[in-house]
Amino acid sequence: MINDPAHSTQSLTIDDWVEKLRVQELPIFSNTAHSIYKSLNDSNKGALELAGIILQDPNLTAKLLKVGNSPYYNPSKQKMSTVSRAIIILGAEVIRELTLACSFFESILSFTHKERANQEIALAIHSAVQARELSILIKDSFPEEIFVAALLQNIGHIAFWCTDCKQADQIIELIDNQQYSIHDAEKKVLGFTLVELSKKLSKSWHFGGLIEESTVNPKANLRTEIVHLGCEISLALNAGWESEEIRSCLNKLEKLTGEPVDKIKNRIKKSTDIAIKIARQFGAHDASKFISREAVIHNEEEDNVHHDKKQIQFQVLQDISNLITGDIDLNLLFEMVLEGIYRGVEMDRVMFLVLSNDKQFLKEKISLGWVNQSTTRKKDFHNKETESNLFFFALRHEEGLWVEHEKFQPLYTKQIINIIGNNECFIFPVFVKQSTIGLIYADRGISKAPLTRADFTATKHFARQANIGLALYSNQKH
Repeated sequence: MINDPAHSTQSLTIDDWVEKLRVQELPIFSNTAHSIYKSLNDSNKGALELAGIILQDPNLTAKLLKVGNSPYYNPSKQKMSTVSRAIIILGAEVIRELTLACSFFESILSFTHKERANQEIALAIHSAVQARELSILIKDSFPEEIFVAALLQNIGHIAFWCTDCKQADQIIELIDNQQYSIHDAEKKVLGFTLVELSKKLSKSWHFGGLIEESTVNPKANLRTEIVHLGCEISLALNAGWESEEIRSCLNKLEKLTGEPVDKIKNRIKKSTDIAIKIARQFGAHDASKFISREAVIHNEEEDNVHHDKKQIQFQVLQDISNLITGDIDLNLLFEMVLEGIYRGVEMDRVMFLVLSNDKQFLKEKISLGWVNQSTTRKKDFHNKETESNLFFFALRHEEGLWVEHEKFQPLYTKQIINIIGNNECFIFPVFVKQSTIGLIYADRGISKAPLTRADFTATKHFARQANIGLALYSNQKH
């Protein structure tokens, strides 16, 4: 017999739980979610800032590109090797929603109450896919938004069951041993239900829009109803095709879509198969088995393809080559070059600096990997010091520099050290028609990992692609 939770002190209120999940259990997701929505709600920020947020997390980047390249999201099969290109092909809104989903699963795919957590994750993914397919059927303009709203509608359930706490064990025992309903058990142990926790978490993470609306008021409008219908379909399927739940669900869908029941059934079955694949692409392999009893045995080799540095370099260089053979977008060119160096050469920090017209200032244009990176306060370096300056010295070296601190120590002036430190680095000038216009800088100033000749050669190759692209762009304009 377990201790009666009614007699134990409920030390954590619902607000305490929200803070615990936000700060202690899911801090990575909290920060990413907030940054994503902030970047797109700010008119001064755009695709570049979104790419910067994503690229701060290598695992998130890899997962996003994997899911984004899947036929489900990329039916045109345009290969995307960089986040920058993914944003161009799929659009910032789609990438935002995908990133939010990927970052969420990156945060929660480690848990104690494995079976229960996997059931909740399976329900979330299955509901999201069913809702998205339903939104496409009724010609909704933003099916990805509906996908993520359905994915996160029961966020409190997933977050709770992915934490290590004694209350979870107590809820399971009340359900198993004393025949409590799930909601009653939650209320008895926690003092609130996980549905209420979902609402509070949604507000705490400042989701707003459809995510918060569908969590707070399921019947607010047609779109919120679709979000909840996704969940209803998933739960009804767990009860079986002959159940009263599935019959009720099919009746609603028939009235909503005007489609015959047989056709609706086929769509639901197809969406279930898609949900299993999507779950595996998110890394939720165990959860995928709870989506359908007919789930196919998972092929580990297919999902665990290892992408080494050389492969990433090749893929990104291929993307850059395709870009510079057409109508060149200079911003996209330099975003891809920096991303290639950042991911393909595995540098900690990269930056493209532009030289002022009077040749006295170098100002940050694009950067990746900088801690506390700000898009409003850019780094700049001036050439008004009495001693030689590392960056302005590098402008005169067309082939680039491998800067080892001991050999170049006098060039690490006070402003250089204050802004970027005194790290070993690579610096390459960027020029067009023999006129230098800026620099590409790369270091491992965070990990302090050593630089190699192969790293220098690879970085030089990316810098050369930037210069080739600039030359072709200049010819296009004249």
